[in-house]
Amino acid sequence: MRRIVLLLALLLPLSGHGGAQKYEPLSASVQAALSRVISDQAPPKSSFLDSMDAIDWMTEMSRRLETRISVRESRLEFLRAVHYEATRAGLDPQLVLGLIQVESGFKKYAVSSAGARGFMQVMPFWIKVIGRSDDNLFHLRTNLRYGCTILRHYLDIEQGDLYRALGRYNGSLGQAQYPNLVRDAWHKQWSYASSRIVLR
Repeated sequence: MRRIVLLLALLLPLSGHGGAQKYEPLSASVQAALSRVISDQAPPKSSFLDSMDAIDWMTEMSRRLETRISVRESRLEFLRAVHYEATRAGLDPQLVLGLIQVESGFKKYAVSSAGARGFMQVMPFWIKVIGRSDDNLFHLRTNLRYGCTILRHYLDIEQGDLYRALGRYNGSLGQAQYPNLVRDAWHKQWSYASSRIVLR
């Protein structure tokens, strides 16, 4: 029975659960600013405050993610990239993990019925609007860079209102289901507080 389930999982197309961002015309200045953010190369440094924070967070998140991404090296690469791109965009990395859980179920090659791609289910029109023609939305860091930049853009438009920003991200602005799903995944599955005690 287990083999049949595994075989079906391999044969069935990987589809994303999430909806899709909707194209909204951007001013030239916003378009240029988003293009700069997308094209910036990642500097060779950690996004963690210190090495102990990195060890604690990576250990805990890796444990939680193990059933979804079984290969340890792939899991750690994914988590490093999520932490870096989320932090870079001014987002909580655990929020981004919750969004990915809802959008793609942590499937790198997920494609939604609307054509959204990858972990964060980014719509291909964003490549034309702010990216380069050779950007691959199935590439880990590219997908995370786009997704985090887009969510940050929507948060800025909505003046920090996460509920409305998530609605925009999913193309379901004004509907409660999607923002509630992401917030539930964020708080119930990925909530994290360092257990280290800082002595002064």
